Amino acid sequence: MAQAKIRLYLDQPLAAGQPLHLSQAQAQYLFAVMRLGVGDKLLVFNGQQGEWLAEVAEAAKRGGVLSPIAQTAPQQDPPDLWLLFAPIKKARTDFIVEKATELGAARIVPVQTDFTNSERIRQDRLQAHAIEAAEQCGGTFVPEVADLVPLSRLLDGWNPARRILWADESRLGVAATLADLAPGPWAVLVGPEGGFSAAERARLAGLGFVTPVSLGPRILRADTAACAALTLWQAALGDWR
Repeated sequence: MAQAKIRLYLDQPLAAGQPLHLSQAQAQYLFAVMRLGVGDKLLVFNGQQGEWLAEVAEAAKRGGVLSPIAQTAPQQDPPDLWLLFAPIKKARTDFIVEKATELGAARIVPVQTDFTNSERIRQDRLQAHAIEAAEQCGGTFVPEVADLVPLSRLLDGWNPARRILWADESRLGVAATLADLAPGPWAVLVGPEGGFSAAERARLAGLGFVTPVSLGPRILRADTAACAALTLWQAALGDWR
């Protein structure tokens, strides 16, 4: 059933026979772009109740209705891992959000650092990228993308129970194994293209809940570093073990 490979995120409760009302944009995508019609099947999820097979019950240009049939996969939440990153160029920031979603980040927090080039973000656009990434990768969870927050303010209110894995660009060498780190809630912190300022580095180094790590012998771009750090943590402490 090739059409059932289409996956759509809907922020609505899922239950057998529960009508799912489509927005105009969702109807445009399903009926004009993907050419679905009444009786066709697709997969839907809402980030909380797993994945469901649904059938098109009504199709129109400005809306439509889907009818869930049965659950096809249980809800699978990622480990309690956040990504903290400094926004860079638009396309590469989009890339970071998409890949963080695919790699199993539970929350994505853009941070304003001393050397961050961007002073604002489109939080709604980045959240849409996270939704699209979850639709494409087969996930049933969509991470929240927070609004941009200054790193200093974030650290002021930080709960030390959540440790921070700091991708420290100054520690070139053999990549860390994280073998001795304890499981639990964590956040990965990746800086901007220019790295962290001396003041930021000094503050991070003095915080007991921050663990600096090397990401290998080469200097990585910010988007590559985010993927590498998330992969390193997932392989050692996350759901890739």
